[in-house]
Amino acid sequence: MLTNGPGLSPALVDADVRRALHEDIGVGDASAALLPAALRHARIVSRDDAVLAGGPWLEGCFRTLDPDARFVWHAQDGDRIERDQILCEIAASAAALVSAERSALNFLQTLSATATRTRAFVDAVAGTGAAILDTRKTLPGLRQAQKYAVRCGGGRNHRMGLYDAVMIKENHILACGSISAAVGLARSRFPALPLIVEVETMAELEEALAARPDRILLDEFDLGQMREAVARARGRCPLEASGGVDLARVRAIAETGVDCISVGAITKHVQAIDLSMRLLD
Repeated sequence: MLTNGPGLSPALVDADVRRALHEDIGVGDASAALLPAALRHARIVSRDDAVLAGGPWLEGCFRTLDPDARFVWHAQDGDRIERDQILCEIAASAAALVSAERSALNFLQTLSATATRTRAFVDAVAGTGAAILDTRKTLPGLRQAQKYAVRCGGGRNHRMGLYDAVMIKENHILACGSISAAVGLARSRFPALPLIVEVETMAELEEALAARPDRILLDEFDLGQMREAVARARGRCPLEASGGVDLARVRAIAETGVDCISVGAITKHVQAIDLSMRLLD
């Protein structure tokens, strides 16, 4: 298992891990203090079919408590895993294994859930050419971790936050007076940032197309409106569908010809996968 996956900062993983361990261990693990200082081995097994994500965080939890911890992975982040599959074997001090267990599994089960949910949407639109994007609807403090998990599931990341792209929405348009005025101001103030404009009507779509942003977001358009928007855009600007997207209709949305579909559910409607860790000796 790589300790730094694509697009990951080791400092970010370390900060997440230390925050989680401090939350759980506090001034010390009273139960672990009873254990003899000895090297032990443990095995992590999946109890669900899923897509794996979170290895760097799991390793970080154990290595923070035992820098000499060793790992043998039987699956990599992004792999499909099966119920009762052995995922990882760990050699570390007994105290490190039991003290880090909950935090490590919390990361792995939550991020694997995000990757699994993402892969379901990616599979649903396979062959259409549409990409699945995440949103900012993430667990507080775990945005970059969840966005990493989205990539493990085959999805793509939208903007990370409010700082790395300009996204002009209804209230921005109202405050600036028009889409063209808001776009002009954004281009002058933040020329290096990607520019996305959200539209709610065909009239707004035409105004946005004339302003030439980097992408146009179709908010709550029905399927007929999406097809018309694709025809009107004629490839001049990538189109993103958003709002009310679920697995039941995501394929139909993709088949309208939109370039990407943003789905809040892949990061906020997740159910942690079931994992088990047991000492072997």
